[in-house]
Amino acid sequence: MSGEGGTFVRAYHADDHDALVALWRAVFPDAPALNDPADDIARKLLVQPEAFLVAERDGDVVGTCMAGYDGHRGWVHLLAVARAHRRRGVGAALIERAAELLAAAGCPKLNLQVRAGSPEAVAFYASLGFAVEARVSMGKHLAPRA
Repeated sequence: MSGEGGTFVRAYHADDHDALVALWRAVFPDAPALNDPADDIARKLLVQPEAFLVAERDGDVVGTCMAGYDGHRGWVHLLAVARAHRRRGVGAALIERAAELLAAAGCPKLNLQVRAGSPEAVAFYASLGFAVEARVSMGKHLAPRA
């Protein structure tokens, strides 16, 4: 799928690995240690790998996101766009493709989480029609990580 400005969104390929690890480390420099990009990639490839999306521009990896559907709601995780390619439709193209994949699977609603203190991210998602909902996000680690 092509997006604005020559962005092409496609499924992840194994040769994207190093570029995505570098992208996530650049975009999420304060991510907790348990969010190791290589581990996240390996886990995603086991579950709905077709919904692991990569955005290319002129042959370079410039963005990515992971999408998934659990039978109740769809989710988007780890949407990242290289700083030099922001405000050019890359993130919107990734969300659009994720929404298409999830809708085709029968998903009625798409959810995502934004870390507190990210007003730019909130504004971006609001521009795409997402709304802040009155929810409390909770989590529990299921297994210790090395």
